[in-house]
Amino acid sequence: MENLTDEEIKKLKIKANEIRKSIIRMLRDAGSGHTAGSLGMTDIFTILYFHTLKHDPKNPLWINRDRLILSNGHICPVLYATLAHAGYFPTEELQTLRKFGSRLQGHPHSEYLPFMETSSGPLGSGLSQAIGMAIIDKIYGGDKTIYAILSDGEHDEGNTWEAIMLANKEKLSNLIVIVDRNNIQIGGNTERVMPLGDLGEKYKTFGWNTQNVNGHDFWEINNAIFKAKKNKSGPSVIIAHTIPSKGVKAWENDFRWHGKAPSKEEAEMALKELQNLYD
Repeated sequence: MENLTDEEIKKLKIKANEIRKSIIRMLRDAGSGHTAGSLGMTDIFTILYFHTLKHDPKNPLWINRDRLILSNGHICPVLYATLAHAGYFPTEELQTLRKFGSRLQGHPHSEYLPFMETSSGPLGSGLSQAIGMAIIDKIYGGDKTIYAILSDGEHDEGNTWEAIMLANKEKLSNLIVIVDRNNIQIGGNTERVMPLGDLGEKYKTFGWNTQNVNGHDFWEINNAIFKAKKNKSGPSVIIAHTIPSKGVKAWENDFRWHGKAPSKEEAEMALKELQNLYD
């Protein structure tokens, strides 16, 4: 969790770019899936798996690993791609996304991927699952950090706020929530569908340690996670302001890409744009 050097940030940017290209290829070949959130959260997943998390791809069920719960399971392409690039399984398997018989379901399924912490799909469930893990670790005196990834749209769900209250009651300082604040959901802009307002202030009112970051700035993300881990008074939330479909200008901030996969031609355009970033 030490400060990132310029060289380390450069490596993370290059890795994130490779993961984005994998996501586009996966979605192209699948012909369905969620593009906007997967590309928008790539930088967050890259820094988590290549700098932050205590984990071991060679021993994926290591008892002392940190836990990462993906509540908004529809953005699983970014999780699958990151895990493959981190060495959990061959990157070639990514092209089986959403195919019959594939381990890479449209939402994560822990029965098929034992190193997945949970199965996810129904929005609003992941935070409660993460809280359960955090409580157990606290009871047994562990030193894990439990990370929960949530979408902004799933804050429309009432059970999310019940979980937010419980985490504060239990003073779960081993819990860090990262919210993908990309301002879109499948029906349009979040503030039109169901106004969320200032999520950071809402969490603060519920007793959480709250930070806002640029979800594409590795230094900011790393610094926020470091501060959250140092906090021992209760649960922490990092509101990550992200750009949906980050990296492909023609798709960015367009809610229609929430649940849309690129065609062969669209993917070719996007891959060319990403390839030019580091050529």
